Amino acid sequence: MKRTYIKISLLLLMTTAYAQDNQTKKADQFFESYQYVNAIGEYLKLTEKDAVTPYVAKQLADSYYNINNVTEASKWYAKAVEGKADAETYFRYAQTLKVLGKYEEANKQMDAFSALVPSDSRAKEHKANPNYIPSLTNKSKMFDVSEIAISVKGSSDFGAVLTNDNTLYFASTRNASGKKDKWANQPYLDIFQTTRNTDGTFSEPVAIKELNSAFHDGPVTVSKDGNTMFFARDGHSAKQYEKDKKSNIKVGQQGLYKAVKVNGKWSNIEALPFNSASYSVTNPSLSNDGKTLYFASNMPGGLGESDIWKVSVDGNSYGTPQNLGAGVNTAGKENFPFVTENDILYFASSGKQGFGGFDVFRMDLNGSGQPQNVGKPVNTEKDDFAFSYNATSKVGYFSSDRNGSDAIFAAKEVCEAEAIALVTNKKTGVALANASVSISDEKGNVIATKQTDARGRVAYGVECETGYVFQVKAENFETATFPVSGIKSGQAITEAKLSPVEVIVTDTEVILKNVYFDFNKSNITPQSAEELDKLVRVMNDNPSMVIFVKSHTDSKGKASYNLKLSGQRAQSTVEYLISKGIARDRVSGKGYGSTVPKVACGSNCTEEQHAQNRRSEFMIVKK
Repeated sequence: MKRTYIKISLLLLMTTAYAQDNQTKKADQFFESYQYVNAIGEYLKLTEKDAVTPYVAKQLADSYYNINNVTEASKWYAKAVEGKADAETYFRYAQTLKVLGKYEEANKQMDAFSALVPSDSRAKEHKANPNYIPSLTNKSKMFDVSEIAISVKGSSDFGAVLTNDNTLYFASTRNASGKKDKWANQPYLDIFQTTRNTDGTFSEPVAIKELNSAFHDGPVTVSKDGNTMFFARDGHSAKQYEKDKKSNIKVGQQGLYKAVKVNGKWSNIEALPFNSASYSVTNPSLSNDGKTLYFASNMPGGLGESDIWKVSVDGNSYGTPQNLGAGVNTAGKENFPFVTENDILYFASSGKQGFGGFDVFRMDLNGSGQPQNVGKPVNTEKDDFAFSYNATSKVGYFSSDRNGSDAIFAAKEVCEAEAIALVTNKKTGVALANASVSISDEKGNVIATKQTDARGRVAYGVECETGYVFQVKAENFETATFPVSGIKSGQAITEAKLSPVEVIVTDTEVILKNVYFDFNKSNITPQSAEELDKLVRVMNDNPSMVIFVKSHTDSKGKASYNLKLSGQRAQSTVEYLISKGIARDRVSGKGYGSTVPKVACGSNCTEEQHAQNRRSEFMIVKK
């Protein structure tokens, strides 16, 4: 259905810059009553008889443009600008060229457009940054996209919104009535729903009979609790239209309607008070608190062909619609608003700088920044529009005609998170440069290792909401690990405070914190290993140093047994040091049993005193 959705949503016409005559009367009547397919047929007949006039070329171009046949539109715009053309013709020609990927030629047409209307916001934006495509193309990806498997070949599906109960509502031309509108000779829109499964797939879509009329219905927006809906509907359904006297055609406008869910069915359908037979209001989006309704309209007071508006909602009472202003709207088309739970506005625009056709933009309504093009792969050279986002399921949906007809795509936000380790001396707070920081997953698998910079920092790009562990090593400091909690987005700093290695080296001894052993055991404990690692560092810093290990036991047990146990402890200590790279000829040891207690408490030792006597000592044989 391509560009038909734009015409369904809003009746937007350019004023002609050329005089009509009797030869074009029939074609003009079709054009003025929005019957573009019929208008094209009549204008083409005129090109077969006579030379193509700039007027006929422009009318043909606009007709093709309005049904989104950009290839033919571009061809006829090229003929229309051979003579004197109005500014909008140059702008639309540039738009079709962008859709076709002809950016250099599009820039030339934008130059001509800007010369005619230099104060237009689109002209100002073009002059300020005419070659913006490379920067858009190279910007960081914000979403991963995939087409969801609910499309029907030849149908147009768009305006998808997912509620918190996993119901997906959307508008589609897949209705079985066989009736078609006269603008683009396409079926009327109906409102459909489908259920999103836990694996992201969907049930078979079904039409919502109580909402659908004989004319266009949809898209929709639904309240947070799922019980109130606002939706767009063709004015013909409510007999709200104006009659074109020339063509005897009833021209209906889109209006907004409210429905309430009662016993699982949508009922109590009411038209909103600001609907009109003179302009369209359509494509609604309700704020999270239900107090503000955003929509698109070409009502008086706007800045362009269609603008984004808002209106306050209080039960069944509504305020005066307010235009969102030049920060959002341009002299072109802005449409399909959607507001997230945290007041991020997504909308489609053909008036702002994009890849071509409609592009999706987003803007923080609570901030002071400008709308941001969300970039590829959401946006393409084709029409990309009707972006919505469900924060509970963390998935967005948008529509695009990139594959030939409007289809619905899923968009998963690419979360950019950065885990930063800030390594400092625990005692002094001084940053430690050249510290080794490894990042591991929660299972202990090392992912990467880097050195800290002069500020004691190292950064890793990580997956959002995933736990990690930093293992930090620095010379003359105790090795330590630090958990990294799952980061939602952005940067998170983990303070890695390392304790200095406390080793005393005298003329006769290397004094560590006590290297203790468990009762009746000779194996090296994790705590003892940390202390012995300090001795390893001292010996590595002093390559000629030779150490003699003296191991001791408590006074429990027989003296002969204690002597044997202490010998095993001395040997365990020696073997540990050798395992860490110390040469065998630089370390030896002997067990002394309980003959040389650290605490001489005899048979009256407490458990703490016994533990102190179970130790190893490190005598310097050679420095």
